[in-house]
Amino acid sequence: MKKILFAAAALTALVGAHAEGHYVPGVEGMQAASVPPPGLYYLGYMANYNAEQFKAPGSSTALPGENKATIFALANRLAWITTTKVLGADYGMEAIVPVQSTSLTFHPGPADTQSGFGDVYLGPVILSWHGASWDAVTAAGFWLKSADSSSPASAGKGFASTMLTAGGTYYFDANKTLSGSALLRYEINDSKSNGIKPGDQVSVEWGVGKLLGNVQVGLVGYDQMQVSNDSGAGASSSKSERHAIGAEVALPLMSSGVILKAAAYQEYKAQAGTNPEPMGNLLRFTFVKFL
Repeated sequence: MKKILFAAAALTALVGAHAEGHYVPGVEGMQAASVPPPGLYYLGYMANYNAEQFKAPGSSTALPGENKATIFALANRLAWITTTKVLGADYGMEAIVPVQSTSLTFHPGPADTQSGFGDVYLGPVILSWHGASWDAVTAAGFWLKSADSSSPASAGKGFASTMLTAGGTYYFDANKTLSGSALLRYEINDSKSNGIKPGDQVSVEWGVGKLLGNVQVGLVGYDQMQVSNDSGAGASSSKSERHAIGAEVALPLMSSGVILKAAAYQEYKAQAGTNPEPMGNLLRFTFVKFL
């Protein structure tokens, strides 16, 4: 199962309600840093995020009133892992085109619903290594400023980003039935058209998985933190962060060349920076197909 569980870069752009960066965690978990062997892969990520409250700018206190967000996204990802070796690693590349529907409601305040394509991700570099008891990956790519960002619920962020990725998976037994994995992404954001430059953001996704027959189950979670201040007129010195824990199950259908995965996360802590920060729950379903 190690050879077919896959994560090297950003997989779902649930961007409408989130404050600082393009990448929204929760799309990877168990064996997140294990990249498959050379080949062409389609990965479809369906995610539903429901924000139960928004934290007020600069604090961990919820905004008053009934404030909600519902986001449904489908990220279409095409990944090509080649037979070329670079520094002993398999070299690959990828592209992600997300489609998203966002509904925001603030009381008192505005309500907005928008659907459309999100910002496109181009990843020209994936490097993956495989040892006897471990896997490792590093990657680099760019979030383009390609989608509409004219309204609060628009799928686009209104700025471009560079994203760097690194992670590893370790297997605790010879049969590789028990694994632990962590995947880190670092985003360097460009400025928006209003002159605000969002601070850099770090996202860490982790998972501990156990193979039971043909099914893998495990504990997963994510931690996302803004690590530098926003800059520009009106920017705050406060930094945003979010933390969640959840569970995941994965089922490979080897005869069809398909993997099905599902996970549920509950966010238990959030802090807002310059903008309100949502806190809620995430359901994610993943379809992987060997082409």
